[in-house]
Amino acid sequence: MPSLNGGPQRGSALGTLGLIEGGAIAVDGDRIVAIGPSEVLRGRYIAAQEIDAAGCAVVPGFVDPHTHLVWVGDRAAEFEMRIAGATYMEIMAAGGGINNTVRHVRAASLDQLINETLPRLDRMLAHGSTTVEVKTGYGLDTASEIKQLEAIYRLDALHPIDLVATFLGAHAVPPEYRGRTDEYVDLIISDMIPAVAEFARQHGKPPPFIDVFCEDGAFDVAQAQRILEAGQAAGMPLKIHADEFAGLGGTKLAVAMGAMSADHLVATPEEDILALGQSSTVAVGLPCTPFGLAQHKYTPARQLIEAGAALAVATDCNPGTAWNESMQFVIALACRYLKLTPAEALAAATVNAAFAVGCGDRVGSLEVGRQADFVVLDAPDYRHVGYRFGGNLAKVVVKSGQVQAWR
Repeated sequence: MPSLNGGPQRGSALGTLGLIEGGAIAVDGDRIVAIGPSEVLRGRYIAAQEIDAAGCAVVPGFVDPHTHLVWVGDRAAEFEMRIAGATYMEIMAAGGGINNTVRHVRAASLDQLINETLPRLDRMLAHGSTTVEVKTGYGLDTASEIKQLEAIYRLDALHPIDLVATFLGAHAVPPEYRGRTDEYVDLIISDMIPAVAEFARQHGKPPPFIDVFCEDGAFDVAQAQRILEAGQAAGMPLKIHADEFAGLGGTKLAVAMGAMSADHLVATPEEDILALGQSSTVAVGLPCTPFGLAQHKYTPARQLIEAGAALAVATDCNPGTAWNESMQFVIALACRYLKLTPAEALAAATVNAAFAVGCGDRVGSLEVGRQADFVVLDAPDYRHVGYRFGGNLAKVVVKSGQVQAWR
């Protein structure tokens, strides 16, 4: 599962696996030091510990490049409303949706946030995810956004999974700013972004990514640009939620500003797809979200590939539309609804996903010098990950050279 020329797999190169029959991986500390035929590596190295993967496929640890993992409570009642016919935006207008979770997160203690999130991380690890992006965005005031960011940092220290932090103060307009979106944008720029950047600095962390939900009912392109420009000035790399329901121009903005990724991309106009194909911005499809909403439109992955774009996939794990911790299920959906081959879906969930969160030089591929993150599948062929669904094929999960899950 190699990177290509030090970058993600683009266009028709997506799905380049570099398969080795009867292969082995040699690990020293937390790094891969050799990959090749088992008999060759056995002749060169004496192992202190061996993992018997006979009859199994071995793949890189999955990288989940888009989640909203830190929350408390649930929104099961809203799921019932959707099944009865209410739309996502109708639920939001009724006080549900993101602002429902905001109320719970604002009221929660830091310990409660951490304790409710840890089991989700455990399930992610058990299903083979070894690096996960996590957004704030359920606080929507400065103190609560900082509380979520602190939870992400604490969880990163507590859990084997590597967490990549993203600040998403522009996830929605909070109730107290209803009808005053520009004033809330001013608050994000003048108060939240400086506070988040300073909090990261005080904790010895790089500035987190900054993200904006550019969508009808949330933030328009001009507002998104103001927020992203302010984040960029504070040293934050850029992401954007774009084209989930309407193609407003968020993807074109992401390309123009050099964003690391543009995510969702369901209603993306053709000209924006072509722009992505000529850019370094990674296109991230989130098939669990339309699946969770019982919608029929998905990311136009084949068009993106034909345009030459770098495509990744993610869970979008969140309490409202996509409570799913398994990248294996994402791959299964990507094969069926994004029309990816199993090889393309696997690459989108590993090497390209790593580049979508700025970690492609360390994780997402099985290459010498990379972090020793890999999954031994209880299956003889990598294609089983897309072929089967609803279970867990991860037999052994290794993170940074250490066995973290075994069944």
